[in-house]
Amino acid sequence: MTTLALSTASPNQAEVDVLVVGLYKGEDGPRLAAGSESVESAFSDLSIALETMGATGAAGTLTSIPSLGRVGAAVVTAVGLGEPKEEGVSAETLRRAAGAAARSAAGKASIGFAIDGDGEALALGALLGAYQFTGYKTDREGHKNPVEKVVLLSATTDVDRVTALADGVRVTRDWANIPANLLPPAEFADQVARRGQEVGLGVEVLDETALAEGGYGGILAVGSGSSQKPRLVRITWRPEGATKHVAFVGKGITFDTGGISIKPSQGMWDMKGDMAGAAAVAGAMLSIARLAPAVNVTAYLALAENMPSSTAYRPGDVVTAYGGKTIEILNTDAEGRIVMSDALARAAEDKPDALYDVATLTGGQVMALGKRTAGLMGTESETERVKRVGTALGEAGWPMPMPEEIRKTMKSPIADVQQCATNLERSGHMLQGGIFLSHFVPEDLPWAHIDIAGPADHGGESYGYIVKGATGFAARTLVGIVEDHLQ
Repeated sequence: MTTLALSTASPNQAEVDVLVVGLYKGEDGPRLAAGSESVESAFSDLSIALETMGATGAAGTLTSIPSLGRVGAAVVTAVGLGEPKEEGVSAETLRRAAGAAARSAAGKASIGFAIDGDGEALALGALLGAYQFTGYKTDREGHKNPVEKVVLLSATTDVDRVTALADGVRVTRDWANIPANLLPPAEFADQVARRGQEVGLGVEVLDETALAEGGYGGILAVGSGSSQKPRLVRITWRPEGATKHVAFVGKGITFDTGGISIKPSQGMWDMKGDMAGAAAVAGAMLSIARLAPAVNVTAYLALAENMPSSTAYRPGDVVTAYGGKTIEILNTDAEGRIVMSDALARAAEDKPDALYDVATLTGGQVMALGKRTAGLMGTESETERVKRVGTALGEAGWPMPMPEEIRKTMKSPIADVQQCATNLERSGHMLQGGIFLSHFVPEDLPWAHIDIAGPADHGGESYGYIVKGATGFAARTLVGIVEDHLQ
């Protein structure tokens, strides 16, 4: 795993394999960014050499040249920072630039950054950009391992803090990338419990017997079709002197076939990541324990596998969720909201000051907002908080309405609430999910629902610090939300 270090060495003398400088895009050609002065002096013609090699300074672009002994590093890489702005380089631009540079250094022992600016953004971007999920290949010939060490030369940061944040995202990505046969609910719960206890978190795992005794009918219904039994994981952080309390809930469907309402086979393999919400919550809690903010935090992971069998729940069933509300089931492929009904109702019993849930909940989120912007629903104060905090961290979200006309389509003639709209109407599908969840959150409890169906996974070419596969989206935002409650 890539590590982080600080160095007081002059960038031109730093003993790293790759030396990274920043490059702005200008009207008269590219120009070097602050932090690389000693490198520019050692070369004298560095800007010209980079421009000759095609460097433009466009954001995220990379241009590498051999140093020919003029600096300590064998290679100098210029990463584009875009057009210079009066307010300086944004944190997200630095994160993406560092991530792109770190990915390009795969196979190397070290990479040094001679760029002034937000050291946390640079370091975190580099660590996340270097991430690899190595998978299960037995033949590793030709594979380049991630760069071993990231060194900040012209900026500084809290190494322990950045490492804690990066580790939370990296384990979130790992969990969401692991195949479902290797991470069923019980195994996922065990891994979370083991890691949580190592960093001082309180962890309680309810198995299928405890779930039945406790009245968690939603999780049990969704998990009823699988031989892999469901779990509910409760994680607590209780620092001394804390006066505020935040609660999280994560959707953890370790594999989703759609159940009786079975999905098409094309693309179903991606459903191993339908537990990305729970992974993000667990990863955030691991970071929180190491960062030790003075805020009480309680998290719930609702874990189940949604499979079709003779014991599976059916369209037309009525399920009793935790707390007693009844749900009429119309579509067993809208299972995430069912497991989360239990977890939300239970989390509300803890009397938090605010409640946040994270889920790969609806394909409607992708249709409405695309692959990089989460859908936010809930109370205005908390959806705006999530938007503000997430945007600052590079995890965009957009508040959505919960219209009364859609709410009316979810009234059941035989239960307290219908799982989705009458006749499986798909219009406003993302909004239906949020409206359903709202039935299990007290009206006076500040709450935000974060639908990450699109942002949780990246299927194209890597960019910035986002690599192909699970992104770890929302883990950093959840940490940021907790820290925001300290303000």
